[in-house]
Amino acid sequence: MAIINTVIKPFKATAYHEGKFVPVSDESLKGKWSVVFFYPADFTFVCPTELGDLADLYPEFQKLGVEVYSVSTDTHFTHKAWHDASDTIAKINYPMIGDPTGTISRNFDVMIEEEGLALRGTFVINPEGEIKVAEIHDLGIGRDAKELLRKVQAAQYVASHPGEVCPAKWTPGEATLKPSLDLVGKI
Repeated sequence: MAIINTVIKPFKATAYHEGKFVPVSDESLKGKWSVVFFYPADFTFVCPTELGDLADLYPEFQKLGVEVYSVSTDTHFTHKAWHDASDTIAKINYPMIGDPTGTISRNFDVMIEEEGLALRGTFVINPEGEIKVAEIHDLGIGRDAKELLRKVQAAQYVASHPGEVCPAKWTPGEATLKPSLDLVGKI
């Protein structure tokens, strides 16, 4: 089943955020734009490079009114330990959700059942709780937070400008397209 434009499924979890353990649920994501960023495990190799990259751009996401949530099948206790042990992870200011039961990973269809780990899944969710962007990578392929930021900007633009679409490599301020009969075969 296609996940785009579906509403996120209910979940309840605990996150490590700003030195505290905080509850997070599907309701926490509603009412604002959100990024849910799945990764396989704490204390690994590619994961800290991705999470650090995302931490560096987190202020830019916040300027757009976007909350970022990282998720792995580790516990919130493990997230705290990793945050305390790694300079790269220590710079994270977004919530790090623990998903030890795999419920959230299964909800987003990124669970590797035989390993109990999540694939590298990235989801952009609108304020209504609908998934607007879904991207899933194999474990060895890291993601780029700058490209994710561009996709969020495009999703927000399309949502606020009905009838317009963003072409490849679009960035804010560049021309968009207005699909019409006049454009058919002319792009």
